Order: sequence, then C-alpha cells, then structure tokens
Amino acid sequence: MRRVCLTLPTNRPCDETVAAVATEAAYGADRFGVEVHLLILDSSDPASRAAHRRTVAALDPAPGVVVHHLDEADQRTFLREVITRSGVAAPERVLDLMLPAGVSYGACTNRAFLIAEALGCASVHRRDSDSRYQQLAGQPVHPVHHELAALGRRAADVAGLVSRSRLDPACADRPVTVVGGSFIGEMSVDVEEIRRLDPEVYRELVGLSIPADCLPLWRNHLIEEAFRGAGTTPFTADRTTLTAVSPTQVDMCNIGFDRGVYSRVPLPPATDTIGSDYFLLHLVHDAKLPGVLHNRHIVNYHTGERRTDAGFLAYHLRLAKYFLASHHLNAVYARLAETGERLLDAEGRVRAPAVAGLIRESTRLDRAENAGRLDVLDRCYRTLGGRYATVADVLAGARERLLDEARQDMADFALLIDAWHPLIRAAADRPVPIPRSETP
Repeated sequence: MRRVCLTLPTNRPCDETVAAVATEAAYGADRFGVEVHLLILDSSDPASRAAHRRTVAALDPAPGVVVHHLDEADQRTFLREVITRSGVAAPERVLDLMLPAGVSYGACTNRAFLIAEALGCASVHRRDSDSRYQQLAGQPVHPVHHELAALGRRAADVAGLVSRSRLDPACADRPVTVVGGSFIGEMSVDVEEIRRLDPEVYRELVGLSIPADCLPLWRNHLIEEAFRGAGTTPFTADRTTLTAVSPTQVDMCNIGFDRGVYSRVPLPPATDTIGSDYFLLHLVHDAKLPGVLHNRHIVNYHTGERRTDAGFLAYHLRLAKYFLASHHLNAVYARLAETGERLLDAEGRVRAPAVAGLIRESTRLDRAENAGRLDVLDRCYRTLGGRYATVADVLAGARERLLDEARQDMADFALLIDAWHPLIRAAADRPVPIPRSETP
C-alpha cells in the first residue's frame, strides 16, 4: 500500500488545527486507499504539547491513518540515530542544522522529509498551525485530494484529470513533483499595518524582496501582489492546472512534494528567517519538473501572540533576516533559472551537487548590498516610529552579526545538501522506529 506523510509542524497551541488535519488524513486514506502517516512535529511549550496529546488521544480511529506526535526529544533521538548511521562529517553540526535552537521553517520541514523517508512514504504534504480549511456546503475543502491524485504520476497521465494544461509537451513524461495551492485571508507576511501607516515605506520594504534588476513595471506589480495569496474569494468549485508551478502562486501551508525532489535536496535550515522554506518550489520550477496548481486554498490567519511586544519584535527580526537572505537567494534563483533543465541528470533527477555549487557561489556576494539593506530597514522602521523604532534599535545593535549570519546561512545550506544523500539513505535503508500515538 502506498504510504504518504501529512505533516503539521507547530511551536504554538493549535488543538483545533490538529483535529482538522487529522480529518484531512482520514479523507485521504478513505478516498485514495493510501496509508496516511499524520506527523505532528511539536516544538511548543509543555502545556501546549500536553493539550495536543489530549487532542490526539481523543481522535476517532480512522482506517489507514497512523498518527505520530513527536516532541523535540523524540525528534532528536531519531535524528541522532540517523546521523550516526549516515557517517556524515561533523555530526553535531548536522544535528544543529536539522534541529536548531531557534525557529527554522526549513529545518522543521527537513525533519518531516527525513522521517517520511524512514516511514517509507512516497510524498510529504505540509500544513501550518496558523491556518484552517475552507468550507463548501458544510464540509472542509481538503487540498490533499489533488495532491494524492497527481503526485508521482507521469504528467501525461495526469493531463486528463485537470481542468487545463499549460505544461510544455517536452515535459510530459516527467513525474508530477509538486502539487500546491495558495491561501485566502490575512497576508502571509504580517505587514498590513505598515501599509496602512505609510504606503511609501511599505513599498520600499517589500521591494527589498524583489531582484534589483526587475523591470520597474513588473516590480510595481510584484510589490502590489506580494504576500496576498489568492485574495479573499472563497472556494466554489475545483480549478486545476498542469504546469510548471510558479513559487509565487502557492504557499507552504498548502503543498505536497513527491520524494523524487526532497530526497535529493533539503530546504535551507536558516533560523529566524521568514520565507526560507520556499527553495524547493524555485528548484522544481526552474528544473522544469511538472506540477499541479489548484484552488483549494487554505485560510491564513495571524495569531494573537504576534501582537504582543515580544512577538512583534521577534517577528520583525525574522522579517529583517528574510530581506537579508533575499540578497543571496535571489542570486541563486537567477542561476537556477539560467541552468534550467541542466539541473537534472540523464534520469531526470535533480543534481544535488550542482545545486550546492550555486549556493556556495552566493556566499561570495559582496555584503555591501546587505549593509545597504540594513540601512533601508533602519530608516523605514524609524520613520514608522513606536514599536518599529525599537526594532530598528535592535537591528542596529546586531548589525555585524546579521550580516555574518546571512552569508553563513547559505554556507550551512550547502553543507546540509552535501550531507543529505547519506542522511536519506540511512533513514531509508534501515528504518528507525517512529513512535506512534495511541488513539481510542
């Protein structure tokens, strides 16, 4: 029986989301006859973890669904065994990149990839704790429907299942590697208040995420559309497109990857950096691997914690690191696009060493560009005043460290790519037991 991994990484209370994703797991198992491993990677505080365990224990048993609720101690035990088996150099460093002390959007998904490999899964499907499903006629709209229908299948065989095809016919024999949708609701990056306070400051800040050589007309469009997902229009009927999926059209809370890509290349393990988990979307697109774009968009919302002084500061520091990372990542994305299908070997598999080489190239970029970005951030945040001025003070005090980290994060990513194949092989060849959660 085909096995798949539906994963929910979380570092916050999300009882309702746990229950909702479990319902999606049951839907997938029932509708497609697969074994769904619901993997909850829990980095939340002890009280929240205990509440999550109670929620899991109260789930109704569902045929074909296996639940794994792993706290960080469980995850560390798994990682240590796999890393030891793999024989990679600098094992403690690799462990830090896989399970860092800080928040890492890429690292939590990398752990899901590795655990899915140990479970024998063919694909990974990710949801987030600050999102929920749309409803149609009183029933949840599950993205896993399209993910399970298409992932891993030859694109030509999927063409008859979708609403339309915009795929290059030359790619028809390649497998569908990514299936995704976007979100409706609040912006994925919480900057609406900045837009209200000062539209010009908003444009300057958001512009930092866009490549410098972007044409002015296109730049204005990208700024206007940034972080807005699919807008606010609710789901009424399925629309699906077989295509090379653009990274700007999907969200990482609504994504499914075939193991053919994540078993070759992981995500950047950078800590406290918004948007660092979108790398594989760019890689799949530029390597011309087929995907399916759908409109079963998830509803995004912002948690109350982000409105506290501590949450506000932490969030904007992560946003600042995103703008610094963009300098390096945009350079890599440009090289991925330039390399195109040469990113694949003769069997159509991603050439991981080639990707690592492009990452290492980016570490040689002049850091003067990022120094200038910090100047822009300082000016903009001080113009906004209030709590934003406090963010500016913290950024100023951490200036040199932030510049060093932006470069080091890319070097760490290249190191992890080098280690990834031995890690994947160690997880798959002699599977490590993964704790199962008991349900009634």
